[in-house]
Amino acid sequence: MNKNRTAFFISDRTGLTAETLGRSLLSQFDGSDIKRVTLPYLDSADKARDAVALINATAHADGRRPLLFSTLILPEVREIIALSDALILDLFEMFIAPLEAELGTPSSHAIGRSHGVGASYAARMDAVNYALSHDDGGITRELPRADIVLIGVSRCGKTPTSLYLALQFGIYAANYPLVPEDFAAEALPAALQPLRGKLHGLTIRPERLQQIRAERAPDSRYASLENCRHEVRQAEIMMQHAGISYLDVTTMSVEEIATTILHQTGLKR
Repeated sequence: MNKNRTAFFISDRTGLTAETLGRSLLSQFDGSDIKRVTLPYLDSADKARDAVALINATAHADGRRPLLFSTLILPEVREIIALSDALILDLFEMFIAPLEAELGTPSSHAIGRSHGVGASYAARMDAVNYALSHDDGGITRELPRADIVLIGVSRCGKTPTSLYLALQFGIYAANYPLVPEDFAAEALPAALQPLRGKLHGLTIRPERLQQIRAERAPDSRYASLENCRHEVRQAEIMMQHAGISYLDVTTMSVEEIATTILHQTGLKR
């Protein structure tokens, strides 16, 4: 049904909001094979006309009209885009008008409000720098500054989750790998002992871990299924004995992992 169909995500800023909402909506349609194109920074009439030309040419090439997810604010740009041969889903219009009616005041129609540079942005960038500096247990002296410390075996998703928590929510997230030497000692690493209240574990099914590790180090002891089973089992035993809750991330995306952790820990965004 959806062969040779294109979805455009258009915005007068980065297009992140249009992408997020549009992709979420499209994910509800099984079997969809839709080409996705993002057109950011459509903040002038000339850019809007160029976009319309591309959208209409795509409609002609595909043999069916594209889907158009828009978060455009500027009225003159929206009027031009409305001429497109596409199914236009104006995501801001769906919500701004009801909000104006409920709040009894018109919106500012100012672009860039959701991704502007300010105190929140600066805080998130500081959190990202912290996450990068405290990746894989690289620096331990500033671990007490962390809001959360993710622990688990190598390649179970600690690094991307830490960075996502930092970038999206400004959370100071460090991560620390549990390695064979830790299992031999049968105790949490000394650097983690004072931080039990901040520790949160990630675990993964050995079969999936083996696939991930094999991409990095094929035919190695590190990536063998036997070793993956041993490390996962020992890590889970260690976390259980230490009273540390942990999450099975085998089938979860980074976004799902981060959201679940926020819900389980009560961390403030």
